Amino acid sequence: MSNSGKPFDLAERTALFGEAVIDFARKVPVDPVTSRLISQLVGAGTSVGANYCEADEGVSKKDFRNRIGTCKKEAREAKFFIRMIVRAVPQLREEAKAVWQEAKELHLIFSKIFRSSGAGL
Repeated sequence: MSNSGKPFDLAERTALFGEAVIDFARKVPVDPVTSRLISQLVGAGTSVGANYCEADEGVSKKDFRNRIGTCKKEAREAKFFIRMIVRAVPQLREEAKAVWQEAKELHLIFSKIFRSSGAGL
């Protein structure tokens, strides 16, 4: 565990993020507007961890970098869909903050890894 109480192990951290996204999505009332947003958020939020697992097993540096790029993209998309859900359901703003913050932190982590992995390609 880090000083923030979050695991250093990115596989575990991204799995916990996916679980938090699922838990948050279950609180969103389903209607014609939120239905698509929920689906998009769950897809992006759970894809971060799935793609990290793929990156961790990458067969080449190029494959690793490509998967990390996808992790970065999916974390950014999760932030976007959380924002849209809060717009559609303002009463979820406080509950959304922690999930959005974790998406932001994961996006920053994967952005750094992506930039670092580009050297020497």
